[in-house]
Amino acid sequence: MEEFGDKSTDEVKHSSNVVRVFISSTFTDMTSERNILLDKAYPDLQAFCQSLGLVFEFVDMRWGLWDSVAVDHMTTELCLQEIKACKRVSIGPSFIALLGNRYGHRPVPRVLQGDQFEVLLSKLPAQQVGLLHQWFRKDCNAVPSVYVLQPITTLLPQYSDHRCESGTLQEDRVDPWLRTEAQLLDLLRTAAVQAEKDGDITPEEKHLFFKSAMELEIEEGLQTPDGDGSEPTTIAFVREMHQMQKKLGPKRLAQYVDLTADGLLDNEAQGLLSDLKSRLNADPPGVFNMHRVELTKGAMEPGHKEHAQYLLGLCGQLVSQIKDGVSKRIGASSPVGTRVVGGEETIKAQRERSWLLEELVHHKALGNGRSLGVFCGRESLLGKVCLALWENTHARHSPLVLHGPPGVGKTALLCKLAQEMRGLLDPRGEVVLRFLGTSTKSSDVDHVLQSVCFQICAAYSLPPPAPLTAHTHDDLVRFFHGLLAKVSDSGDTLVVILDSLDQLSSVGHGQEIHWLPKDIPPNVNLVVSTRDTGSPVLSNLRRTIEVPGNFFEVEPLSCDQGQEITDAYMKAARRCLTPEHSDVVLRSFQLSGNPLHLKLMLETARRWTSYTPAADLALSSNAQEVMSQLLQALEERHGKQLVAAALGYIVSARGSLSEAELRDVLSLDDNVLSEVYQHWLPPNLSLVRLPPLLWARLRHDLGDLLVEGQADGIRVLDFHHRLLAETVRERYLKSEQWAERHRVLAEYYLGSWSQGKIKPLVLPPGMTKLDADRKVPPQPLWFAKGVANLKKLQKLPYHLLHAGLWEELCQEVIGCTDWLYCKTLTCGVASVIEDLSLCVNLRDCPEVQLLRDTFLLLKPTLDFLDGQMDPSLFYTEVLNRLHSLAQAYPSVIGRLCSQCHDWLSGCPDPVLVPMCTFLPSPGGALKTTLAGFQKGVTALDVCPERGILIAGSEDGKVIAWDLNILEVIQTIVGHTAKVLSLRMTDSGTHCLSLAADGTLRRWSLLSGRQLYCIQGAVPVYPPPSTAIIHVSEERALVFTHSEGQVNVWHCHTAEPLFQVQDVNLSVVLGVLNGMIISLSDGGLVTFSHMSKEAETVQTSLENWSRGLTPTATLTLQKHSQLFIASEEGFLYQVYSVTLGRQSHCTLQHTTTQLPACATFLSASDDERILLAGCERLLLLFHRELNSVQSFLDLHHDDTVLCACVSGDNRVVVSGSEHHTIRVWSITTGNLLDTFLGMGAPVTMLALYKDTVVSASSSASYLKLWKLPSPDDPQQSSRGCIPAGYSQAAFTKDSHMVYFVRSGGQKEVIAWNCHKGCPTDTMPVSSEVCCMELAQHKRLLFCGLKTGTVLIYPLAFPQETLCIPPPETLPMVRCVAIGCHEKRLAVAYEDSVCLFEIIVRDNFPGVNGPFKRFPLSLLHSPVSSMALLPDYRLLYGTNCGEVTLYDFKTASSASLEGHGSRVTCVTLSNWSTHALVGSEDAVQRLWGLNPLVLDHTMEYKGFFEGVLCAAFSESDRYVFTGSQDRTVKVWDVASGSLLFVQYVYSPVMKMLTYRNGFVAISQLGYIIREAFRCPVQVSPEYNPLRNVKGQFRVTSREKSVDSAQTAATEVPEFNPTQFNFMSLMLKTKPSHTCQLL
Repeated sequence: MEEFGDKSTDEVKHSSNVVRVFISSTFTDMTSERNILLDKAYPDLQAFCQSLGLVFEFVDMRWGLWDSVAVDHMTTELCLQEIKACKRVSIGPSFIALLGNRYGHRPVPRVLQGDQFEVLLSKLPAQQVGLLHQWFRKDCNAVPSVYVLQPITTLLPQYSDHRCESGTLQEDRVDPWLRTEAQLLDLLRTAAVQAEKDGDITPEEKHLFFKSAMELEIEEGLQTPDGDGSEPTTIAFVREMHQMQKKLGPKRLAQYVDLTADGLLDNEAQGLLSDLKSRLNADPPGVFNMHRVELTKGAMEPGHKEHAQYLLGLCGQLVSQIKDGVSKRIGASSPVGTRVVGGEETIKAQRERSWLLEELVHHKALGNGRSLGVFCGRESLLGKVCLALWENTHARHSPLVLHGPPGVGKTALLCKLAQEMRGLLDPRGEVVLRFLGTSTKSSDVDHVLQSVCFQICAAYSLPPPAPLTAHTHDDLVRFFHGLLAKVSDSGDTLVVILDSLDQLSSVGHGQEIHWLPKDIPPNVNLVVSTRDTGSPVLSNLRRTIEVPGNFFEVEPLSCDQGQEITDAYMKAARRCLTPEHSDVVLRSFQLSGNPLHLKLMLETARRWTSYTPAADLALSSNAQEVMSQLLQALEERHGKQLVAAALGYIVSARGSLSEAELRDVLSLDDNVLSEVYQHWLPPNLSLVRLPPLLWARLRHDLGDLLVEGQADGIRVLDFHHRLLAETVRERYLKSEQWAERHRVLAEYYLGSWSQGKIKPLVLPPGMTKLDADRKVPPQPLWFAKGVANLKKLQKLPYHLLHAGLWEELCQEVIGCTDWLYCKTLTCGVASVIEDLSLCVNLRDCPEVQLLRDTFLLLKPTLDFLDGQMDPSLFYTEVLNRLHSLAQAYPSVIGRLCSQCHDWLSGCPDPVLVPMCTFLPSPGGALKTTLAGFQKGVTALDVCPERGILIAGSEDGKVIAWDLNILEVIQTIVGHTAKVLSLRMTDSGTHCLSLAADGTLRRWSLLSGRQLYCIQGAVPVYPPPSTAIIHVSEERALVFTHSEGQVNVWHCHTAEPLFQVQDVNLSVVLGVLNGMIISLSDGGLVTFSHMSKEAETVQTSLENWSRGLTPTATLTLQKHSQLFIASEEGFLYQVYSVTLGRQSHCTLQHTTTQLPACATFLSASDDERILLAGCERLLLLFHRELNSVQSFLDLHHDDTVLCACVSGDNRVVVSGSEHHTIRVWSITTGNLLDTFLGMGAPVTMLALYKDTVVSASSSASYLKLWKLPSPDDPQQSSRGCIPAGYSQAAFTKDSHMVYFVRSGGQKEVIAWNCHKGCPTDTMPVSSEVCCMELAQHKRLLFCGLKTGTVLIYPLAFPQETLCIPPPETLPMVRCVAIGCHEKRLAVAYEDSVCLFEIIVRDNFPGVNGPFKRFPLSLLHSPVSSMALLPDYRLLYGTNCGEVTLYDFKTASSASLEGHGSRVTCVTLSNWSTHALVGSEDAVQRLWGLNPLVLDHTMEYKGFFEGVLCAAFSESDRYVFTGSQDRTVKVWDVASGSLLFVQYVYSPVMKMLTYRNGFVAISQLGYIIREAFRCPVQVSPEYNPLRNVKGQFRVTSREKSVDSAQTAATEVPEFNPTQFNFMSLMLKTKPSHTCQLL
């Protein structure tokens, strides 16, 4: 990780994922070659590079131009700049030379040094220098001065008139310049030859006036930096035509050879060409290719056989050589990016490392570049900030904030600060600098935190965040805060500088600033900046940072400071301004004082020449107007459509665009092409694109206003300042233009016009209609295996949505499982949620909202897997959660479910296919889960004013969430033991926490800082079980009550004021409005004031003679009342009454009899409703002044642990011991909803608006649920029974479930899963110990604790049968139904009995017991058993013994046992095998005919013991449900593990069903799945790829013959083939069953 350190990046260059090739050739003679390369080679190379995760760019600056001469003479200069750019960024070959028989255009140099030009003038006669003086003007603003060739239109204005179409007018426009150019070159060459003879210039300087543009490009392409030993990046192709000049005259060869102005062969140019070829041949530039071909009828005809072979050979050579060059570079340098090899873990690691290093280098380079710029006028403010940093070094402090209007110089100041800090810090000190918003990643708060954390960890050799931490926002924020503390504790120095917080994306709530630490430890400094207006960041910072001195305003500059900056800027640019020019700039600057305004003007002014009249210059008074002037000038120079489109696409694009993408998109814009080709047609009518030179010219004129960034190894374009983007948006992106830009971008990333698809175009010249290929690259979802199209994944949803292409969005993105899987795997589930949230925010579509909620439910699982997601897991999870919604929402959700089914049907690996929904589905009650603790939640409080939730845990941690945005705002660490109580004060800005470490602490929830800590607030040994904090804000007092002790402190100063402890036989009950309440012997309740002079009032409680043990107390502060619940079942209401004129107070009380002891008391917010939890009953009372009236009794199936009332007193929510939350209507008493899935006893509840917050002291998380309206009918969950059952049985079609609730309830409930409600209840006389269902005879067997077996004939719901218990009344341990439901085995504590199931007159019964074997007193109880058809019984015990007992011979055989309780004994459908599983994560598969141990399966790690099992219909596979919340599939023949599926809850019982199984989970969900397995499983298949565990299978050796025999003898098992009627007629009457 050392490469991520700040200092280690000094020598690191940007990694590149681009192959960018410049094509150099002469203008006319290589047209056929350039066309075929564009048509054939470009797509081939593009596909090759895409398969490697690379981007391929072909740069042909001469393609699409009408001639080779530009008005401003910039073409050659721009080409040389482009060659340098190609060499800088290309990962492979960067320059290709196509050299024929033409030397090419030899341009007049655009700029000549002043002394050199004057030397040349001195060599010419006076009468010949006039033409040079006419075309070259001296620019004294250059340092040193230069002579500049004037634009052609300066003296020949008709040259730019492209409306001239006739040949005569064309000659009148072009020929004058050609003659002038020839004269200028002749004069310069004559002077240069003489100057060389005189020794005034070198031969190289003289040769400059003879060189062609082609030779200049080749020289630049061949040039390599000193010391660069890398492979050559040039490929040269030389074409020779030896017979050409012998057969044809010069005029017919004008396209292929150089001619003089008078039409003769230019021998001088031919000689220079020959020399150039000789040099290339003597010293090949890398790859040198020679071709010989002759013209046909004076032309190169692609249709001619010889020419076609030559062109295809050229194309094939080029493709092969570029591929070889790229492959060599990849193998040598292994640049990091999307180009990855290896497994999924390697891909993930490389991609992570790539963008982290890329971000670090980007910000380092940006900081260095801006530090080298001009810094003037901020020395005083810089000194103040440095002083503040020094003062904060040795104390805890808040961040420093720089703020000011846009462009005022905040970024420059922070760059200078970083530079100063690096010079002042010790060698181990680190400066972390981030320019937020300057790259795609730096706009996202999570990516910013990740890169900052990795840099800090690398600098101080600390472990980086784990992948799961790095990709979970709350965990990442906590890691960042903890990392700062670690650096501080080590004594090292760290400075973190974050520029432009307002540039963070609002999608991830980055601008809420909850993630930013507000309490900074010593040795660590944090400096941030933000704009004053247009963003909520500054107001959020002022609200959370309570030190005004930490805010520094960056103010405008003075005029003198502006002059200083101007002089320094011009000096750095090697330019100067005339006094008149300088006055123009400064007069405009003094109106604003804004450095950005000045920079923009200087960008314009540095292009002014000394001969530019000052009277013609006008600069605006602010930065935005200057930008508008610049854009206007660009439109006049380059065309309005081109400027508007190019800049508009840069602003509109999500993230950023590369130059290649921008050129492609501009080529798809018909308006741009119509403007470009308004005066001439493209050179190739079947292929139309934007000429690359036009964009290069615009890019050059934009100068520093357009900057390059880095994204995924590709250089991308962005604006230097956001103000330019805002100006472009206002000027070019009105409503219709905005949608049109997004439409073109969306079509580009859809690939609508790629791969030869024709896009029609109508051009102005004669309204010509062209059906032309735009030659844009294809956009598949995957370029190759493991190489995804990241650009498409990131950009397409955004552009489709903003273009209004909703149907395309549904079809290609949100309704496409391939897309969703690819993006989830490649970009993370958070990015999918971001896209779907964007859709939800901009369009009201319930389906999309449900889909987003689905991925929110998926996120914890996928985050845990950290990119190691198997596709089968994704498709099964999505199908599982959406299955129940497919019919109601067919357009998107139905389509997704169908696609999931299709994918799973064709899956090449074993897979379980969900046939119903058995996981929490979207649109349900569960909103989200809040995590962050390591142990159970022990305290909870909600502030309704701000929507703040705070929770404390067993490990002493306190976390605060903003419920409005579901984001952690503070993680508070300080307590060392369980948090006992929490209370928020001051409208949620502060909180008090009381913990078992004896401390009471006050915290600021704005900064996270601890304000004070009071030791000994509660006893430490023994720690109290409960404690309460009460705050009197009007009196600024805080009370703590714990274990008979009350302490009082001043809330703000922590000054101790009062203390009361239990004395004698008195018990302190609590605090009420500043009075201490105690209960003494004799039932005397006393209200005591803290002041001894104040009156003390008392009252004696009734029924004291029976004794009084308080079980719960409640104080109503608003109404000054006390409620006491006693163990004896009484509820006491104590209140004060004022008597007489002297306002004498006395205490009175009332007593109410409760049906049971109340374990908790609570009240509504207005204290009008009182709640009392009495075991399984929740009582609601109306509280009056001197009485309570019970008005509602809510019966529960288990113990009620907590309850709360909504703010409007219409709904009450209760939490129970069996993990269930119930919502009731107070008005009607109806059950509105039941929330399942808490996974632990619900010990705390709170309400905020329409959200229920639940927590448990046994669970490390909180869950948020949607509160139903009290007007809604009861909402039932289909396919799910209430959680908390102890025994269950169900039909194979999962239509009916029969279960008994936990807690010894004496009734069996029949539950209709289709309706989601109970249909019947069947009473039992004792606790049910086991339950089995005979599927075909429809008999439900319930074994009772008393030894009775109840039998419910489901076909006769009014009847009940029973098997009486043996004389000893032993408990029934388990029941087993035999094969074909003929026999029944019942295991008691002391014996096992065998019964016969009969039917008489169509009425079922049981005969027996006709077989029995006793169990000794030392025999461990039977825990599970299976009855074989040949009167054998296989059973296991609580101690792990496994025995096979034969009832016929009364003999038994002990099998290999287990190390713990046997939990599962399951017989195969054809009784050939049995699976025995136990709690010790060992299961054994036994062959029964003969009895042999076939396989022993052992597993460890994530895995836990098996609970149940079922064989497939063919007995080929066995399914197991385990305590580890998984379902596993095993191959019976080999014992191999085939598939593991996580189902989020232990599976308690399974049955075979068709080609899969049906099961029930501990949470009550019905699981129905089909298993699909290919005939041949790939040897590379790993069933544990989604699970962190290990397994081992030990199998016995089998002969091939026996295996084949077993496979062929097992027929298809179908129980319905048996004739039960014939069995009934042969059965004797039963004397065992009794009709009840």
